[in-house]
Amino acid sequence: MPEQLEFFENKIRPILAEHCYKCHSTRSKKLKGGLYLDNREQAFKGGESGPSIAPGQADSSLLYRAILYKEESLEMPPTRKLPDAVIADFKKWIDMGAPWPISNEPQIAEKQGINFEKQRKEHWSLKPINKPTPPDIADSAWPRNPVDHFVLARLEKAGITPAPEANRRVLIRRAYFDLIGLPPTPEVVAAFVAEDTSWDQIIEELLASPQYGERWARHWMDIARYSDGLGGFLDNRALPNAWQYRDFVVNALNDDVPFDQFIRWQIAGELTPNAPLSARAGTGFFAVGPTYNGDGGDAEATAAARAETLSDRVDTFSRAFLGLTVACARCHDHKFDPISIKDYYAIAGIFNNTSIADKPLVPDEIVKAYDNHQNKIKNVDNQIKKLNEKVKKEKREISNQEKKQLDEWKQERDALRKIAPPKYATAHGLHEKGNDNMHVAIRGDLRKKGEEVPRRFLQVISREKSFSKESGLLQLAEAVVARDNPLTTRVLVNRIWQWHFGRAIVRTPSNFGVIGEKPTHPLLLDWLATNFTDNEWSIKDLHRLIMKSATYRMSSRHISDNFDRDGENRLIWRMNPRRVEVESWRDSMLAATGELDLKLGGTPTNEILNSARRSIYATISRNGDRISSDPFFRLFGFPAPRSTAPKRIISTVPQQYLFIMNSPFFQKRADALAKRLTRESETNKSRIEHAYQILFNRQPSTNERDTGLTFLAQSNSRSAWNQYTQALLGSEEFRYIE
Repeated sequence: MPEQLEFFENKIRPILAEHCYKCHSTRSKKLKGGLYLDNREQAFKGGESGPSIAPGQADSSLLYRAILYKEESLEMPPTRKLPDAVIADFKKWIDMGAPWPISNEPQIAEKQGINFEKQRKEHWSLKPINKPTPPDIADSAWPRNPVDHFVLARLEKAGITPAPEANRRVLIRRAYFDLIGLPPTPEVVAAFVAEDTSWDQIIEELLASPQYGERWARHWMDIARYSDGLGGFLDNRALPNAWQYRDFVVNALNDDVPFDQFIRWQIAGELTPNAPLSARAGTGFFAVGPTYNGDGGDAEATAAARAETLSDRVDTFSRAFLGLTVACARCHDHKFDPISIKDYYAIAGIFNNTSIADKPLVPDEIVKAYDNHQNKIKNVDNQIKKLNEKVKKEKREISNQEKKQLDEWKQERDALRKIAPPKYATAHGLHEKGNDNMHVAIRGDLRKKGEEVPRRFLQVISREKSFSKESGLLQLAEAVVARDNPLTTRVLVNRIWQWHFGRAIVRTPSNFGVIGEKPTHPLLLDWLATNFTDNEWSIKDLHRLIMKSATYRMSSRHISDNFDRDGENRLIWRMNPRRVEVESWRDSMLAATGELDLKLGGTPTNEILNSARRSIYATISRNGDRISSDPFFRLFGFPAPRSTAPKRIISTVPQQYLFIMNSPFFQKRADALAKRLTRESETNKSRIEHAYQILFNRQPSTNERDTGLTFLAQSNSRSAWNQYTQALLGSEEFRYIE
């Protein structure tokens, strides 16, 4: 899998190069233990002690046991134990099967160097984007807009007929979950089914809803590996103001800030010309990620921590905005893509000129007024301190005159404190601190300097000269959104498509490189990308375009003949039925019971399972195990925010059903729903019907209604109703959208 190879290149190979190659590679002056770790076949074969890697079995692998430092005769590297986070990466890598590129896979980083011009002409994602003409199709009645021409042309060529349009109940439920992550009310559904409101009206109402920004911010926060800090070893600090970045994203999406501007603010923040104060929170995109500290503070540990921090910045930046794995070129030219080691240090050099700082979210004059007032208080405090120290040093009693003076100063200080302006809000962000270039780090070790590399953009994309203005952040931002950059808009519209359809046009959304998948509909991707820039990078216009297409409005009906021809639905002959994310599932339960608190923004809550606020406002720890609600989120597929997450992993494990059956959270929601039904309906029959309308946006079938009535007739107690509502809330239908 491309993602697994990315993990190896980004997390494993750099560690091997930095800590192991000196003694265990073809370049070693003296090979130790007969073990090579720079070659796949030799590494798996092992050395004098036997095979070093047992794919899928980390605990049985000599390599893993050596870095654990639990066997005195088996401790590697010999100088010091690796950080716990790195050891965890090795365990994860080996347990997933120890993916390692095999020697016959395509590699472009040959000894003679990278032919950038050739790659620009040959690799699909690096070619210039030209707006294609929507293709002709036989069934001219089906398309609703140009999107459908591209989809239907592929279907007709394959002899596949698209699924019929979904019914209006399915459509409105789909729209609500897609745009705001919440179910429609029975009243809204009834009006839409009766055609009192149109599809276009529904879309506009949802795009105008404040909940839209919350829903789509959570998608982007996966890309930004958002957390409130609290990582593992060497990254243990809290980020108390990370929520300011979250609110920045919510507000920007609600305001439909052009996405090129949104990107500029996240890379360069207030350095962007005419940037609003809120843009100071934008570089939280980087600040909410890990910032490692050296263990013990020695030179080696400090350099290693800085190298890991820079790797995170480069990796998150390049995968999020460009769909490239630039961090894989940290120790050598990229094994597959036209990215050189100099490219890596050109980008890393920009981030090396920054540090994490708290950025004021108020005008500078307010900051100045606050600081001036605090200085007045501090000056009085210093006078008090000096007098007390003088008396103590002279070993005498304080005089009456001095006591009077102290009282006056204390009164002055107390008066100043009473009228002190409140501390202004701040956000974590990047602060420029220099304009130096970096040197290539030999084998990833920042202490071993190679050639100096000017700060610049990726050579395969831009022929521009080096960046010379301050850190280079603003020039980097402009290079990302430049019209001649073929990657950024392709990557973005592909992500939006994925979040609407469950699957992307390029199914490796953060890897548009050689080992990533090719687009299923390359012409559609390019048309969407160029149309996006034509419409001034408006995300909301892109939603309108997609959702008003016949493609989006298809049902998820299974058609055997189509399935036989295209079982993976790569040609998009139907809508993909999909499970909603854990956040929407939880929020929908609270909406169904009438408990949901729709308050926007603000500080996060540690106890989200005991809160009525939306899940986006939960405190999230980097390791996914520091907050009481972390296990709940992780159980249902929430990604650990240690690195950018391009898509959610859907899993079904027994523990999920144990949570549904036994957790206090679920039982409380069942009780609250039962109370609502009892309060709003008088008979069991009407309550059952009301429950189905609230939860599933439809009427129950005769069998469903009769089954419910039979169950409740056995014991028409509150306990029976709680069991019944718990079963409905835990049903697959409530968790899925068609």
